[in-house]
Amino acid sequence: MEKTQNIYRIRHSLAHLLAMAALEHDTNAKLTIGPVVDNGFYYDIDFSEGKAPTPDDLKKLQKAMKKLAGKKLPFTKRTLSEKEARAMFADNPYKMELIEGIIKNGEKVTVYDTADFTDLCEGPHVENTGEIDTDAFKLDHIAGAYWRGNEKNKMLTRIYGLAFETGKELDEYLAMIEEAKKRDHRKLGKELDLFTFSELVGSGLPLWTPKGTVLREQLDNFVRDLRDKYGYQRVTIPHITKKDLYETSGHWAKFKDELFKITTREGKEYAMKPMNCPHHTQIFARTQWSYRDMPQRYAETTMVYRDEQSGELGGLTRVLSITQDDSHVFARADQIKEVFFRPGI
Repeated sequence: MEKTQNIYRIRHSLAHLLAMAALEHDTNAKLTIGPVVDNGFYYDIDFSEGKAPTPDDLKKLQKAMKKLAGKKLPFTKRTLSEKEARAMFADNPYKMELIEGIIKNGEKVTVYDTADFTDLCEGPHVENTGEIDTDAFKLDHIAGAYWRGNEKNKMLTRIYGLAFETGKELDEYLAMIEEAKKRDHRKLGKELDLFTFSELVGSGLPLWTPKGTVLREQLDNFVRDLRDKYGYQRVTIPHITKKDLYETSGHWAKFKDELFKITTREGKEYAMKPMNCPHHTQIFARTQWSYRDMPQRYAETTMVYRDEQSGELGGLTRVLSITQDDSHVFARADQIKEVFFRPGI
């Protein structure tokens, strides 16, 4: 646990150093958020027109971060009043939006000072930048990201960094990534002629070749044999549904903006299914069951569809149409434990 907490503090602190380096690059840049992520950190920044860094600028930003880290700068936490917080970040609409949310939730507004830099943050951080191994982090790449993940908001520049406790760990991770690139499914998919994409069909909609389809069918047969062994019955559902089904299940309220919607000539609203659970419940609901008939197991291999943002699409890992091997078990309350631990019961 201590190691996990320590690397979190290091990565969080590096996000602040990245923000400081970004402000050296563009003094008028507007900072937004800089969280810790797996293997590192990132910061979303609204740079001035013409000032957004390019991949070639990453080395300069990284050099500036290492220079700051070498100064052993302390991180000092302060709690601000609502008035102080609004005054401090009055020229930054992104921070102001975050502050309003903090206040609305009844939480305290806290900041961290590092030299003459102050950022809205709840921490934690290292005591000072001397705790950061300057050979153990690296700025990795730049991407675009909408503020709050909403495509209606402004596109920001997201700078990703990798960070570990030691330089050895960073080197090992980079070596692993290079090895993984050799086995990247996008590379192998093209070399082995398994799947392709078409601009006419659309990004995120993979087309499986004859060879790829043979591979898929082999996987399907393997899984189908396993499901048959455990008593799952095969079902088939349509790829669209009335809006009413998702309103009843609660999915419409939470995920309506992530659905592909269809309006018929009669003005009825349908959606492409992003999951199979609600459909399967309606198969179960077709009749009344005796307790002796439980549990009921349904399964199928089918496609689902989700309206992902174009900038998030990549290979087969993030697509608009994905195939799920999906199963659902309807059981009595007293069967749940057995069903969970022994799928054949």
